[in-house]
Amino acid sequence: MRPRRRPDSVDVMSEGLSELYQVSQAVLSVTRQMSVRDVLQVIVRSARSLVGARYAALGVPDEGNSFAEFVVDGMSPAEQAAIGPLPRRHGMLAVLLNEGKPERLADIRADPRFEGWPGAHPDMTHFLGVPVRDGDRVLGIIFAANKTSAAAAGRGFTERDEEMLSLFAAHAAIALTNARLYERSRELSVLTERARLARDLHDAVTQKLLAIRAHARAAAVLAGKQPADPDRVRAEIDVVGELGAEAHAELRAVIDGLAPPDLAAAGLAESIRRYAALAGRAHGIRVTVSADGLAAGGRAADGKPALGRRAELAVYRVAQEALHNALRHSGAGLVRVCLTRSARRVVLEVADDGHGFAGEAPPGGLGLASMRERAAAVGGALAIRSGSTGTVVRLTVPVAGR
Repeated sequence: MRPRRRPDSVDVMSEGLSELYQVSQAVLSVTRQMSVRDVLQVIVRSARSLVGARYAALGVPDEGNSFAEFVVDGMSPAEQAAIGPLPRRHGMLAVLLNEGKPERLADIRADPRFEGWPGAHPDMTHFLGVPVRDGDRVLGIIFAANKTSAAAAGRGFTERDEEMLSLFAAHAAIALTNARLYERSRELSVLTERARLARDLHDAVTQKLLAIRAHARAAAVLAGKQPADPDRVRAEIDVVGELGAEAHAELRAVIDGLAPPDLAAAGLAESIRRYAALAGRAHGIRVTVSADGLAAGGRAADGKPALGRRAELAVYRVAQEALHNALRHSGAGLVRVCLTRSARRVVLEVADDGHGFAGEAPPGGLGLASMRERAAAVGGALAIRSGSTGTVVRLTVPVAGR
């Protein structure tokens, strides 16, 4: 017969699984956040809950003798404001940062390394602090104070609390590093997009404005000559009017592309159709749009939504970028935009009959990285095929709920 497990063994196993579940849930909560500030706040809240503390805080050191970030949980905003500015790196906080190892104290006030706190600071006894490390580098510190359970009121935080908080801090370090990388990536994307828009505005308007000035000066010179030539003056003024209309159309196309359209109102297919018509007129190139399996309101022919809001916006932005490249750089006479929907996916194709580009990939300035990032962010895939007969950009995105 198989020996029976003793009840106390079952209790220990159940308790261990429960603790691991708590750590797992805390880690999942942190990894769902993308901004650094949100990550820090969730880390502190989760740490406080994991070890059953009245207070918890996380400090990220700055380049000087203070903290770039110091996030607290367990105090009201009014209580935090009464304490005053961010703490300096002294006392037990400095010990954690400098030595980079956990500290667990029954009463922080009795430790010789304790250096006091401001008058409005709440009284703290039990203390548990752990470093948040990335390899040998200490990214910050997490500490909890005042164990809340009645059973532990006399002895404070346990060795198990220290193990759990240390395990959680290791995962928190990964989440914090990823959040920082994500924010830096977004900042870089914003700078790249600004540079691209500046180039677009320059390309779209500057040359035509210079031409307008040249023809306007020519008209003025002709008008001042004796005898005057009204027909030539009129011809120059007509050119100025035509160039002004073209510059206005191109500028409008660029500006309309900056703000996301109201996809919920017009629908994905209609929004792409409107932008394609506007951009085509601005560049004097014919653009056709077809949308099979998608109704004008953006829903599938069966009335069900084909894509979520994020995916629709990603498809729209890729269509914009691909159209921009085709109209401005390909030398095409015709650009075709095709949007289709099957049971499992929505496919966007932007094809032109231009001269294509050499090699297996377009130049980096054509927004390839941006299009690939948008596709990957919504679980899609981007493929680009180019040759002497033109270029085809194909985006595939899974249907919502698939």
